[in-house]
Amino acid sequence: MEEDMAATAVRAKNRRKDTGCCSLPYLRSVMVIFNVIFWLTGLTFLGLGIWALISRHHYITLLGNHTYSATTFLFLSTGVLVTVVGFLGCLGALREIRCCLVLFAFLLLLVFLMEAVSGVLAYMYESAIREELARNLNRTMMEGYGKESGISHAVDSMQRDFGCCGADGAESYRDWQYSAWLETTDTDNQVPDSCCITPTEGCGTVTHPSNIYWAGCWDSLELFLKSHLIIIGGVGLGFSCLQIFGIIFACCMARRIKEARGFI
Repeated sequence: MEEDMAATAVRAKNRRKDTGCCSLPYLRSVMVIFNVIFWLTGLTFLGLGIWALISRHHYITLLGNHTYSATTFLFLSTGVLVTVVGFLGCLGALREIRCCLVLFAFLLLLVFLMEAVSGVLAYMYESAIREELARNLNRTMMEGYGKESGISHAVDSMQRDFGCCGADGAESYRDWQYSAWLETTDTDNQVPDSCCITPTEGCGTVTHPSNIYWAGCWDSLELFLKSHLIIIGGVGLGFSCLQIFGIIFACCMARRIKEARGFI
């Protein structure tokens, strides 16, 4: 009985002291506001991940490794996790459930690591993308076009979208003279029809600059991929800093709940 009375007295004392910037009402409001912002960042991550995935995603088949794909799927995973974690944070803040807040802080740390890793990966790959294209683009195009449907579709889309022909160089359309496709095609085409300024069936028989693009695709594809990676890297590293504040607020509120309820 004496212990119960002592605990009740402690809780009453803590409630009287529960004012100011470290009070439970204040921390609860801050946590709710934080979670609204947190959910918005989650939607941003989902949106960017989907955008990076569906926006010319077939170009990824022309790359030699899966770093770009890994970064994209990491963004999507982070967006889904943020949605779930945000709900947990709101529940813990509104109902003052201490275990939810502790779990929320732990998951925020995980989100922080995922965002930081995705940002670092994007920036690291952005600096290496030119070397990657130099090593693989020409070989992939010349060996895979006409044999693998994914590569053929990617090359045709790239040449139409970027207004280019071949891999690299001022007269890169000549690359197609050494392609496996030219040896097996049953047409008189010298280049794929997607190289034409106005693509029509059989237009690749004439290689005059008035009919086809002479510039290579390397520079345009490099610029396209770099712009995506810079955005992903900036958002990943920028938003990761936000989670630090959430961890601090969640830990402070969990501690105040413990003190207010007279836990030892």
